[in-house]
Amino acid sequence: MPELPEVEVTRRSIAGRIAGAQIHGVLLGGVLRWPLNCAPEDLLGHRVQAVRRRGKYLLLDLDVGVLLIHLGMSGRLSFAHQPSSELDKLDKLGKHEHFALQTSLGTLRLKDPRRFGAVVYAQSEQDAVIRKLLGRLGPEPLGADFDLQAFQVALARSKAAIKPGLLSGKLVVGVGNIYACEVLFQAGIHPETRCCDLDHLRMERLHQAIRAVLERAIQRGGSTLRDFSDAQGQAGHFQLETMVYARAGQPCRVCASTVCVIRQGQRSSFFCPACQKP
Repeated sequence: MPELPEVEVTRRSIAGRIAGAQIHGVLLGGVLRWPLNCAPEDLLGHRVQAVRRRGKYLLLDLDVGVLLIHLGMSGRLSFAHQPSSELDKLDKLGKHEHFALQTSLGTLRLKDPRRFGAVVYAQSEQDAVIRKLLGRLGPEPLGADFDLQAFQVALARSKAAIKPGLLSGKLVVGVGNIYACEVLFQAGIHPETRCCDLDHLRMERLHQAIRAVLERAIQRGGSTLRDFSDAQGQAGHFQLETMVYARAGQPCRVCASTVCVIRQGQRSSFFCPACQKP
């Protein structure tokens, strides 16, 4: 599943290219996770003003309303400029493509083989459909609202194990499985340690590690485990430098102990038993 770094990399790869574009056509394919919430023709003539991200959601701000895009388990966006002779034509959708937004600057397409992605329109972020999806998300890990003291208070109140606690999106939004494993390694915390059992020093290390790992992953273009690429077709490279994720049975890059894997809530947790203490 594309995680926060992959979604942010995608956002950056389209934001400067589509801003100011006028919508000329909309094409829908197979049923996605949620309905578009408007007739496709209702979007015609509107302009894309900016592209933002909230957690793992992309938000295309229009002159009226907002388009929310989620990449689901296997989705990716592509954006291609078109010659002026093609601007009035919207080609048919390709294999596994379920949405295309043809604009004056090019066409944005969503390809999602497993159909867990979504494109949803709302008149504003206050609409019930948007509040339902975004209203319960935790603080942005790379934003100013990811406050250390508030994070420590939230951890102290939770009896959950720290790994599923990070994945829940309540303590902080967007830390998926790959990056939770890497964050806990960098912070020296065993994935089964309860949130409330962490002392303030380890909470501070965890807070710093979340920012550092996600920022590094974005710099490296995200992780391409199967077929992720940004909207210009560029693959990510963070997976080439993971310390523990997907390295079970291999020596730890720090201490040479064998990296282990356990199952937590149907997810694989990779860790070094020597570097990460309960």
